[in-house]
Amino acid sequence: QYPGVSDRSFPEVRPDNPLSPRRFSSLPFRSAPDRSARFPPEISSFPGSWMNYWRVVNKCEKKAEARDPRSVQGRQHSARVVDENGGDIPVSSYCSPSVPVSVSTDRHKVEVREFSDAVLSCTFRTEKDQNPRIEWKKKGRGVSLVYYDGHFKAPFEGRASIEGATVTLQRVTQEDAGEYRCEISAPNDSVQLGETNVTLKVLVPPHTPSCEIPSGAVTGSVVQLRCRDQQSIPPATYSWFKDSMALSPPWRANATFVINSHTGVLEFKAVAKEDTGRYSCLASNGVGPPKMCEAKHMKIEDVNILAVVAAVVVVFLVVVACSCGGLFLHRNGFFSRHFGSPSVMVQPTSAAKPCTELR
Repeated sequence: QYPGVSDRSFPEVRPDNPLSPRRFSSLPFRSAPDRSARFPPEISSFPGSWMNYWRVVNKCEKKAEARDPRSVQGRQHSARVVDENGGDIPVSSYCSPSVPVSVSTDRHKVEVREFSDAVLSCTFRTEKDQNPRIEWKKKGRGVSLVYYDGHFKAPFEGRASIEGATVTLQRVTQEDAGEYRCEISAPNDSVQLGETNVTLKVLVPPHTPSCEIPSGAVTGSVVQLRCRDQQSIPPATYSWFKDSMALSPPWRANATFVINSHTGVLEFKAVAKEDTGRYSCLASNGVGPPKMCEAKHMKIEDVNILAVVAAVVVVFLVVVACSCGGLFLHRNGFFSRHFGSPSVMVQPTSAAKPCTELR
């Protein structure tokens, strides 16, 4: 037989009470021989002025939650448990509320600079177990142990500490970045395992970028200058300088150059002599001070028209001379004497007879 449960501010919660604030017509009740109501194994979501829910599982295995700051003991006295004859049974003596193990963290995402300390927060609350088992694990290609059986495992041994369930990693590097999981095991609780995840991101300031700047080009050609920093986290953004003056990204559609601040490419669609100068690139990501590569000089020259014409004339004369020489040698039979096929002459043998004798 299962007792009824009610809040002080509401009528008694029983299936046979017409004033009950909750309708139980759809619940599988059945009458006992003494006509007392029998409750199902679980009753939840009872209405109340401040109670979120009050569950009764079998013989009053209930779990209480409330946003109200009053204590659990205060909640016990604000409810009634009614026996089969309508009498009151003290809640505090009949059953005790339980709070299952719960695990949480102050920050699910932690961002720290490289070689600084990282605090991975983990707080827990248990129902009965006063000495739960605390474990930390790291997810990667597999799952590796960080803290187990009261000790830190390699590579965290000697550079990590724990207070409660909160772990502090010292002088973190890129190898330490990843997703960590805090697990609390309480074998004596009704809910025996709780966990929470913390993602660690290690920020790396910019390094000196590598720059590819050509030493020269001719006017009208397409020229690309490249800048890249492979180590900064988050990825760096890039800006270009000419003669120590920043090149602003052009806003005109017909601009002669384009800057991609994410890839670090400065592209000239058609360079001019005015583009001659010393170029350098600056990488920044907001973590540390920006870094700039060494400036290099790029010279743009006009195309030498006279040199081009002279080269074309020389090539033309060489082609004409070769053609005329080949024609002259061909007319004089030079190729037929030296490269032609030899003629074959058939000489009659002594045994050959004239045609008249054969007749």
